[in-house]
Order: sequence, then structure tokens, then C-alpha cells
Amino acid sequence: MTKVELCRKEEKIKLYINSIKKITISAMFLVIGVVLPFLTGQIKEIGDTLLPMHLPVMLCGLICSFKYGLAVGLILPFIRAVTVGMPPIYPNAIWMSLELATYGFVVGFLYFTFNKKQMWWLYCCLLTAMISGRIVWGISKTILLGISGKEFTIQAFIAGGIVDSLPGIVLQLVLIPAIIKLKDVLLERLDK
Repeated sequence: MTKVELCRKEEKIKLYINSIKKITISAMFLVIGVVLPFLTGQIKEIGDTLLPMHLPVMLCGLICSFKYGLAVGLILPFIRAVTVGMPPIYPNAIWMSLELATYGFVVGFLYFTFNKKQMWWLYCCLLTAMISGRIVWGISKTILLGISGKEFTIQAFIAGGIVDSLPGIVLQLVLIPAIIKLKDVLLERLDK
């Protein structure tokens, strides 16, 4: 085996190990997403305010990349629906799935594509993901409720998507950067 072939083989092994790590971490975030809403007592109104399923999805996108954040966001509501009965599959799990997938994709895509590891950029990624996810939530909820013959007004969008969820948005803007900073500090110490 030549030196070039050996280097290529080592590179493939590193990529394989890295993908196994990301799959494992994504699975951990998936489990956290299933368990975290229990801290709100499974009370829908508190969950709608604190948004506990958003945290692990966005963290997954930021730590593992947009592909994993997208996947975890897409399947998390359905896994919760099947395992614990909340949210109802139709229509809630569907619009939540689209919303969470958008969060995981957008935050991870922006964070990894532009590779700016400064705190201000993390906030830009988070806010862009939050706005994008809420738009997808509003559109999908409008369509799904329209199919059922119900209406989703702009007032309901503002109340549910912005006003009622302000505590959860603030929680995300405080916790996620703190967790990412802690991760960076720990990784930096491990490298020494």
C-alpha cells in the first residue's frame, strides 16, 4: 500500500468515526427532546410558552451540522407522538416537525457554512432560524387547519408565534449560547 493510499484510508476512517460521533450526539439530542417536555408537566400551554423541544434541535444543528439538526427536528415530534401521545400526529406533529426541521437546518447551515465562531454570529444564526421556523410554522399551520376547515389568522400567528412564546425565545437566546460557549471551552481544554 502506497503512502497516498494509506493517507486516503486514514481520512476515510476519520470521516467514519466523525459521522458515528455525530449520529450518537444526534440520538442524545433526540432523547433530550422527548424527555425535556416532561419538565413542563406535559401541560400544552407551558410547553407552548417555554418551547422545550426547540432547544435540543437547535443545539443539534449547531453541534452536529444542519443535516443532523434537520433530521432530529423532522422526526422528534413524531417520536414523541408515538411514544408519549403528545403532540397529536395530525395536525400538531406535522407542523411542529416542519418548524423544528427548519430550526435545525437553518441554524446549522448558517453556523457551519460561514464558519464564524464569534458570539454575535451565533445570535444571528439563532434569530434567523427562529424567524424562519416561525414562518414555516405559520404557513404549515394555515394549510393544515385550512384542510380541516379552520382558520389561522394573523392575530393567532402573532399571539402564538411571538407573544406567547417570548419566554421560550429568551430562554433559547440565553441557554443555547451558554451551552455552545461551554462546549467550546471544554473542547479547547481537551485539546491542550
